[in-house]
Amino acid sequence: MPRNHSMIKPSVCTSLLALGLLVLMAGGCAKKTPPVARPMPPPSRPGGIPARPPAPPEPVLEQPVIPPEPVAEESIGSKSLDDLNRDSPLKAVFFDYDSAELAADAQAALTSNAQVLKTYATWVVTIEGHCDERGTAEYNLALGERRAIAARGYLVSLGIPGDRLRTISYGKEFPFDSGHDESAWRKNRRAHFVITAK
Repeated sequence: MPRNHSMIKPSVCTSLLALGLLVLMAGGCAKKTPPVARPMPPPSRPGGIPARPPAPPEPVLEQPVIPPEPVAEESIGSKSLDDLNRDSPLKAVFFDYDSAELAADAQAALTSNAQVLKTYATWVVTIEGHCDERGTAEYNLALGERRAIAARGYLVSLGIPGDRLRTISYGKEFPFDSGHDESAWRKNRRAHFVITAK
């Protein structure tokens, strides 16, 4: 005679049910290990060579701000007339014995002076004509005047307005070098520039 399943005892069912619940509960309480993050391999370049990581950016060094040095011309413009004439930016022009002709070196000095006078367009200059000690006072006054006028004429030809240039002759009265030989006389035959207004 076949077995009847409905005949299973209730105590066995309860035991089986309790056992099943126990297994389920034990499985639910078990600790699960979290997944481990694995590093990704670096991307490869063609040919299977791994690419290098990009280099960190270079640090930017800030350069200190250094103020520009004052330009010499600015310091010239701020000097007093006495200081300007003591360290004059205008060059003297020298002449041969008994001559008011402008040699090449005299013309070069006058060209340099013209550039200074163009930069400082408000300056007024007196050109002094000087001679060495030889000859009479009257003759040397006339020669000194011709030297001053020659220097002025050359500056005017270079574009310096004539009303900014005055002339005077001192002849042999104010030698630059008080010696009595050719070395001293060469220095005394000159046109000298004095800044009289700025």
